[in-house]
Amino acid sequence: MSVKIELRLKQLLSEKDMTQKSLAEKTGIRESTISDITRGARTVMNFEHIARIAEALNIEDIRDLILLKKR
Repeated sequence: MSVKIELRLKQLLSEKDMTQKSLAEKTGIRESTISDITRGARTVMNFEHIARIAEALNIEDIRDLILLKKR
């Protein structure tokens, strides 16, 4: 069994009425990178990016941001 790790970024941005552009500005992460993460196109994630995104979205429990899916 393998596990896929996803960030719930699309849902969280929608819930917080925030755009990818505004998240990019708040985090200092390139907008294209935010777009890739949102679409699930990123296969490698940087812990620093995860931390910046969590902080910008006021995430206190990492499980609200990260989803593990069995393949």
